[in-house]
Amino acid sequence: MKESAPPADFVTRGRLAKETGTNIETVRYYEKTGLMPPPRRSESGYRLYGEDARRRLRFILRGRELGFSIAELRSLLSLVDGGDYTCGEVQEMTVAHLDSVRSKIDDLRRLEHTLAEMSAQCEGGAVPQCPVIDVLFGKAASGRSQSE
Repeated sequence: MKESAPPADFVTRGRLAKETGTNIETVRYYEKTGLMPPPRRSESGYRLYGEDARRRLRFILRGRELGFSIAELRSLLSLVDGGDYTCGEVQEMTVAHLDSVRSKIDDLRRLEHTLAEMSAQCEGGAVPQCPVIDVLFGKAASGRSQSE
């Protein structure tokens, strides 16, 4: 028995993944988390996605590229799905995310500074003891060993 082709504007999960530059598992995950609504099904049970699903998946993928969490995206999509949102509400969420990103950047700068200091204390080469290892074990880096 020959199957009927999906409507022209609908694609399978694999095609949706390919069109959006992601993979099938990612689409499945976003369905499981509720970010993507359940798709319609073909007569043979294939999941079919229309233009709304394509747009939504692109929104999610771009949001993830910008570092938004699943919870943040869920909140943004909830505003969009409700249709009654203001630019101020979206800006508030975006500013909160930006503050979080800036905080992470500050943390990374401190981490970079610490690692640079540790690396500078290491003589390299064939020296048997390394101050970096001492620091990681919680010993003071200035003195190699109190027993030497």
